[in-house]
Amino acid sequence: MAFFASTILAVVWYKFMPVWVTPLMVIRAVDQIGEGHTPSMHHSWVPLKDMSPEMPLAVMASEDQLFLKHHGFDFEAIQTAVKRNKAAGKKKYGASTISQQTAKNVFLWPGRSWLRKGLEMYFTVLIEFVWGKERIMEVYLNSIEMGEGIYGVKAVAREHFDKSPEELTRRDCALIAATLPNPLRYSSKSPSDYMLKRQRKITREMKHVKWK
Repeated sequence: MAFFASTILAVVWYKFMPVWVTPLMVIRAVDQIGEGHTPSMHHSWVPLKDMSPEMPLAVMASEDQLFLKHHGFDFEAIQTAVKRNKAAGKKKYGASTISQQTAKNVFLWPGRSWLRKGLEMYFTVLIEFVWGKERIMEVYLNSIEMGEGIYGVKAVAREHFDKSPEELTRRDCALIAATLPNPLRYSSKSPSDYMLKRQRKITREMKHVKWK
């Protein structure tokens, strides 16, 4: 009962309050200290209304085109990922929705254990019910890792584009979204040819995605 009460209170709290720090931010900072580096963390909260309206479209086009239609889980994508994983061997394909990624980012730790996956499903159901889509998108875009020591749209806009989050163009947003599968490997500041190719693809997909 204490566990359920505390998790529900936490979800209700974050429905109204900014998420200033996440478990991943702390883990990354500890890793940096362990490697002998000074911790680097760039993160500032910004309301969704003060972001470029292209940003939700870009992440939906890249990560979860059915975001507004599902209730936290894209079961068709999960079935496809299972089939691809059986055929792929060591390479693993995911099917996490924006809601699932937000639940993991805010409340949990990285990993592939059954315990963490079960908790992710639990928190996904909670935030879908308590927060709603607009708040989930707002928290996602403020907490997602977008580069080394960079979390959220405001930080990546400032550090990689020297802009405010509302000044980001359609192409900027598509390039940021292109890095999200692995923002420590792919950079929106110094994009490779592969990233530019993904940017063009996401820009095209954005034409078919509607936000709200």
